[in-house]
Amino acid sequence: MGEGEVPDTEQVTAMATIEPTRQAGIPGVPPFTVDDLLKFPDDGNRYELFNGSLLVSPAPSPVHQDVIFRLQMILHRTVPSHLKVLSTVNVRSSDKDLYIPDLVVVPRERFKSVRLMFPPEDVLLAVEVVSPSTKTRDRATKVGAYAEAGIPTYWRVEPTEGPTLYVYELDGECYRGPAAHKPQTMASLTRPYPISFDPADLID
Repeated sequence: MGEGEVPDTEQVTAMATIEPTRQAGIPGVPPFTVDDLLKFPDDGNRYELFNGSLLVSPAPSPVHQDVIFRLQMILHRTVPSHLKVLSTVNVRSSDKDLYIPDLVVVPRERFKSVRLMFPPEDVLLAVEVVSPSTKTRDRATKVGAYAEAGIPTYWRVEPTEGPTLYVYELDGECYRGPAAHKPQTMASLTRPYPISFDPADLID
């Protein structure tokens, strides 16, 4: 494990604390609300809220985008007709919590009716592809946040590990796992629906 990395544990119940931030040109003052977020400039950054604290991510790298695209296509090939695979949607857990997973699986009927933000109870699967700028939040902060929001399954993809797929499944109020699926082996999963693939297929 590299210096500064967050170790995987069998259960994660607490969300990492992030102090409220103040960005130049950002309207409002911390702690922020989801309503504040709607007033932010459309500048190509991804803005998320965790208990009123603002997290800003730049546009993903080409490799990051390619991993997301490949996984979305794998999910799409076997998705049941009553479900839908989407990328970078808004998930509003509270007035001070808004997440933007790289991928989600939601009910098709909700896909047709939700305009801007999904409630977490609509999300059957949330996926994050780890990048250098998001590794702490993807490995710890979002594990706790998604579990607290009641999202039943969370996948974390680590491109620099081959790639490796880490699967978390909700057990009560916290996630069980993660189970690690290494490249060159088939990951056979049952949630949110039966699917099998080799994580190596996520990298060109």
